[in-house]
Amino acid sequence: MGRIGLWTAALDHMPVSRLRETVAELDELGYGTLWWGEAVGREAFTQALLVLGAAPRIAAATGIANVWARDAMAANAAARTVDDAHPGRFLTGLGISHDGLVEGLRPGGRRYEKPLAHLREYLDAMDSALYLAAGADTPRPARVLAALGPRMLDLARERAEGAHTYLVTPEHTAEARAALGPDRLLAVEQAVVLSDDRETVLRRARTHLGMYLSLPNYRRNLLRLGLTEADFEAGGSARLIDRLILSGSESAVEEGVRAHIAAGADHVCLQVLGDTLGEAPTADWRRLAAALI
Repeated sequence: MGRIGLWTAALDHMPVSRLRETVAELDELGYGTLWWGEAVGREAFTQALLVLGAAPRIAAATGIANVWARDAMAANAAARTVDDAHPGRFLTGLGISHDGLVEGLRPGGRRYEKPLAHLREYLDAMDSALYLAAGADTPRPARVLAALGPRMLDLARERAEGAHTYLVTPEHTAEARAALGPDRLLAVEQAVVLSDDRETVLRRARTHLGMYLSLPNYRRNLLRLGLTEADFEAGGSARLIDRLILSGSESAVEEGVRAHIAAGADHVCLQVLGDTLGEAPTADWRRLAAALI
């Protein structure tokens, strides 16, 4: 996976032809792994095949594939298919998502309840799913779980190769490493604004954080890290932004990456923020690659 990867929401906004060109360039720049989420855009495993087919080296990781989007049998078959097509270059990230995204965006679907129990049952169903294609006798593909709180981190240690954390600080990274133990993968997302202009930093950060600060699991985790309800107001306080978003020059980003690695991260996937959601910050990706890789 490499020490440094990219997390981006921009792939869904690109035609497939541009996606392929972008992935090929990121591969040449030396990024280890490309991550993306899953909500109402492209299906996560299909996009993995697009990414992996566009370049020879870069790995792909779903961050995360939403377990409410497909049943466990389909998820097992999809993960095995991608892994068989591109051995050693695909990591399945699975997660429980959020109640507003599950119930609000999928009206009439299953109610969002008991997320930990549901994910545990989902993993059981994946591991016992009937699969009669070629490669059925090989070990299941590697996976990580989206995890923030202690119980989900415990599940990641017990039932996966590790955890993918999102919207966290190096302090949380240290806690996650302690919970996972020394032999599990810890892949940490870190948002970045590559600018020294304070107003640009605050504007881009608040645009990015707007949705997340309304979601209970992120709020609970940030409260555990010492922030307060007042920090969630008006798109996020300056204190919250300074703790969650790396900003400034390439050297400042490098220092922030080192802090996560020193705290126990194996891999840091940088989410570079532009002026609009879904923007592909290509110039900033190039600058960071030149400085960090």
